Amino acid sequence: MRTVLEGRIAGTTGGAIAEQALKACVHCGMCNATCPTYQLTGDERDGPRGRIYLMKQALEGAAPSRLTLDHLDRCLSCRACETTCPSGVQYHRLYDVAHAEIAETVGRTLRERLQRWAIRTLAGTPALFRLAVAAGRLVRFALPASLKSKLPPRVAPGPTPAPVHARRMLMLGGCVQAATATHFNAAMARILDRVGISLVEAPKAGCCGALHLHLDATEAAQAAARANLDAWAPVLDAGAEAILVNSSGCAAFLKDYPDLLRDDPVYGPQAARLAALVRDPVEILARAELTARRAPAEPRIAVHEPCTLQHGLKLTGQIASLLRNLGYDPQPVADNHLCCGSAGAYSLLQPELSNQLKANKLAALNASRPAAVYTANIGCWTHLASGDGAPVRHWLEAVDEVTRP
Repeated sequence: MRTVLEGRIAGTTGGAIAEQALKACVHCGMCNATCPTYQLTGDERDGPRGRIYLMKQALEGAAPSRLTLDHLDRCLSCRACETTCPSGVQYHRLYDVAHAEIAETVGRTLRERLQRWAIRTLAGTPALFRLAVAAGRLVRFALPASLKSKLPPRVAPGPTPAPVHARRMLMLGGCVQAATATHFNAAMARILDRVGISLVEAPKAGCCGALHLHLDATEAAQAAARANLDAWAPVLDAGAEAILVNSSGCAAFLKDYPDLLRDDPVYGPQAARLAALVRDPVEILARAELTARRAPAEPRIAVHEPCTLQHGLKLTGQIASLLRNLGYDPQPVADNHLCCGSAGAYSLLQPELSNQLKANKLAALNASRPAAVYTANIGCWTHLASGDGAPVRHWLEAVDEVTRP
């Protein structure tokens, strides 16, 4: 696609990223076939091809309208289009550059700015979010259904082993996860301990920054990334083999740190180093000597593969394969590639589309009547667990159950 960028983005590294993606697109439209929002609305502007045209026009100097921003806001950033694209268009890199530029040009209402600020401040501050969750659980009975559904009950995390092994890996504690699902990290630590790997956290590490970037706060996302790099560097320098992230959304974003800090001569190289060390736990456990000590109590399950796991980390099928080797019986899931509608803050900002996608996903996951649904991302877990059907858990809990002494 012929492209001539104009305005302040021309000649920048962000502009180069956008230009590369735009030139790779041959506007064949195959991406629309796997785009969740296009499937719901049937509007070309709610599919990747249409959004690419909208972004191209804006980056080439045409004044974007509020309608342009609305169609871009409806994008889930699920990256299913990237998996489908025969030309290898890196849509999410183009989208991150262009969406920020267009949002700044068009502007948002005061209500929108306050809403986005509140979400990223609350969810991106672990201590504050933990306090809010604790308070919410105390008055759960009095909350409206919309809030009650997003407040999962507390699950006891169980014991966390001491770091006694020579092999060590960093663990991302998470922000929302640290407040609502501490049992995810505890289960991961126990499982890795059984294969001779100790997990350690860097106390000063915080939110990965994904929420900030996707809520119009690029500088805050960059600040979060720099703080994390500073916190993790001493542990990596001391010999930690990798950084293990059991929330696929955070893992995919950490791998994009080099783009986020592309213009930073100090932190850019550190970001590239970190991105190369990010691992989902399934990548480690698939190569470990992990054996089941008992048969699953209820082997018939469904595996929900988050978009970030499939299209971001390219790990489709690996969790189901691991669980099958441990005695579980994962059932086929129709339209596995389609998003569940969680997508960070999407369920709060686009509730109608999000709820349609959730209903479709839950119907597909529960079609085979599984005893449980296992997912790999904190946002998807919270989103899907608020619906009907089999209980939703993290897949590491399934591994922990059959491998514990």
